[in-house]
Amino acid sequence: MAGSLTNIFAMSCATLSLIVALAHAQAPDPHQVPIIDGQAGTCAVLFTVTDSKGAPVYDARIRVHITYGFMGVRRLDLEAATNIDGKAQFKGLPEKVKGGTLTFHAVQGNREGSATYDPAKECSLENHSIVLSGG
Repeated sequence: MAGSLTNIFAMSCATLSLIVALAHAQAPDPHQVPIIDGQAGTCAVLFTVTDSKGAPVYDARIRVHITYGFMGVRRLDLEAATNIDGKAQFKGLPEKVKGGTLTFHAVQGNREGSATYDPAKECSLENHSIVLSGG
């Protein structure tokens, strides 16, 4: 009886160690930049979202509506949330869009901001800033 309790205890400790190890292995890196792929082209843009004091904003939602293709019949809505460093990347954007530029809107709580991006002129990965104001 004592031997079986020892075995059960040893198995429970091993199981607990495995659960803790898996939890650490699956924890995402808070500095990893989220990347959203529109799969509509080769252009990419990286955003850094900050508050009015220049501090990075975590979990700001960046949204963009894209109209592209012949006569603007193709549409794409993308959204990404910023990481702990206030960064998020969009890739797979079309080079030619209706209107020529895209406007990315960022919101976090009652703060908001926006930035424009011209994929025809800045198709390679460019770094843009969005400053949130309000709130």
